[in-house]
Amino acid sequence: MFVTGLLLAAESSPHLGVPRQLLAYHGETLLGATLETAQECGFDQLIVTLGSASEQIHERVSLDGVRVVESPHADTGSSSIVPALDAVDRRSDGIVVLIGDQPGVTPAAVWSLVAEVAGPATPIGVVRYADGHGYPCWFGRELFGELRQLRHDGDLWALIEDGHYPITQVDAIGNVPLRASTWDSYRRLVSGYSPAPGTVTPGAFDDTHPVPLPTRSRPRRRTPH
Repeated sequence: MFVTGLLLAAESSPHLGVPRQLLAYHGETLLGATLETAQECGFDQLIVTLGSASEQIHERVSLDGVRVVESPHADTGSSSIVPALDAVDRRSDGIVVLIGDQPGVTPAAVWSLVAEVAGPATPIGVVRYADGHGYPCWFGRELFGELRQLRHDGDLWALIEDGHYPITQVDAIGNVPLRASTWDSYRRLVSGYSPAPGTVTPGAFDDTHPVPLPTRSRPRRRTPH
């Protein structure tokens, strides 16, 4: 089975004032940490979508070995999944979708999901946490046509919930991993950890006085496929 990982990192951060992908997390950037987890999953192909912060991300996050798909209109509501589908390898049986600001998703959750949807083949797979469903989720190639109709990335959940397709649900330990959609959720996400010098932290600025973002990221360990 050939599996493509799709890490969505094109979403803007209007409630934060800076690209959430470049917030500090465990000594590096939030996207850097999430990307490292995605690489540990051992996908046959890994795609990352980037939006308006693409230039800053390229400067601060190692994207070696990753297929980058630019989606500059994601900030205005366009789905970054649609252009990403054009980059999916022809051999791929489907995609595992992850989110660029959710580092708490584990490779174990991804492996369990892939194993369950592999046989018998299921068009949709989703992880069920203690407090609800969340990423990662799986879409077989037969649903790529449906995914191309999405107007926003979040609309893929409507495709999951409308009941038109069989769904495999895979249980995972704990609650849905936190995302950094607001400063409060970011504080909870990094609670108990000290950010690296020079990175953006909660309370370090207001909407009118941003501070510099990190200028470099930690070298990333490459995972062989």
